[in-house]
Amino acid sequence: MNISNNAVVQFHYSLSDESGELESSKGSSPLLYMHGQQQMLPKLEAALEGKTAGDTLELTLAPEDAYGEVKANAIQDIQVKYLHGAKKWQPGMKAWVQTEEGQRQVTVVKVGMFKAQIDVNHPLAGKTLTFKVEVLNVRPASSEEIAHGHAHGEGGHQH
Repeated sequence: MNISNNAVVQFHYSLSDESGELESSKGSSPLLYMHGQQQMLPKLEAALEGKTAGDTLELTLAPEDAYGEVKANAIQDIQVKYLHGAKKWQPGMKAWVQTEEGQRQVTVVKVGMFKAQIDVNHPLAGKTLTFKVEVLNVRPASSEEIAHGHAHGEGGHQH
């Protein structure tokens, strides 16, 4: 089966930038997603269209096609109590904050007793990224997966 709208795709990937590999799913469970549901970067999803189990793909994305350019106005003040992920904060640490759109990862820029300055740029903003993908399996989505808008099972969403 070829990857197309509402196909459930299981894959391994590695992600690197100019400095080397940033992360990889090798050595852990493969990832699972439902194609056409805007669950990944649009250019990466478009490059996977038509691929089948056993295919590999290497794709380099410019910042504007990945996580965007670094925005200079993305520094915000927040109360320390809203930072999640550690008890004691230092500049450069990654934290999670709850937003109207769900959890978001931020970088602590400066921290005081009650307030912190955070950078809300995506941690990969401004980077040219290379994805290496190995497609392991492609199957039709179940009616339940289509209704929920995401893949179920190992590597996907668990209810």
